[in-house]
Amino acid sequence: MSKSDLLPCFLLAAGRGERMRPLTDDLPKPLLTINNKSLLAWHLDALAGAGIQQVVINHAWLGEKIEAALGDGTQFGLHIQYSPEGAALETAGGIAKALPLLKADDYFLVINGDVFTPGLPVQDLLAKVAQLRSSPYKTLAHLLMVPNPVQHPDGDFYLKDSQVSATGSPNTEKLTFSGIGLYHKDLFNTVEIGTPAKLAPLLRVAMAQNQVSGEKYTGPWHDVGTPQRLQELNAAYE
Repeated sequence: MSKSDLLPCFLLAAGRGERMRPLTDDLPKPLLTINNKSLLAWHLDALAGAGIQQVVINHAWLGEKIEAALGDGTQFGLHIQYSPEGAALETAGGIAKALPLLKADDYFLVINGDVFTPGLPVQDLLAKVAQLRSSPYKTLAHLLMVPNPVQHPDGDFYLKDSQVSATGSPNTEKLTFSGIGLYHKDLFNTVEIGTPAKLAPLLRVAMAQNQVSGEKYTGPWHDVGTPQRLQELNAAYE
């Protein structure tokens, strides 16, 4: 078995899901379903299909329901561990706390628990890890970028020649970060364990050092941000 097959994955599932209320009053947002399958289960099936085995999921709001629904991962052919947070630690804080469970040698995959990406090409991301490892330049993050959705027209970062930057220049396209990325564990060296920390500031520092790469993804991707969007996706994927 190659090293790529052992790449660990971290699923972010600690958010409160305020915009999804009242649906999230008694259910964690990542357990909301599309075509009778939870958002987390869609991710887990894709990961198992790509040969990934080790998954860590963080949780805060109603986290016990996530553990009850997914168990130890046997039903998916995976080994799932959990990183509970008393209060949500934001993305970078959550990742830093979970690093001891992930046991990553270098890179690991992170996916937002509240995006819906049927057909996510996990195998392509695993192949990208091999490229990152063989490069003479140390890349701290590789981001999947998507065309700006209606609800986020201004995008997040600029992409040019597979480099992601916080500022634009001629012939750069401003895209939206999908919430899916490959990260090197060293990106989180400055994060104090147990302290809330956002991901974007860490990425911007790395971008300034040309240590963030990326690619444009045009496959199905949806930010399940409102009850209406969830309803529309259920209608579309019946």
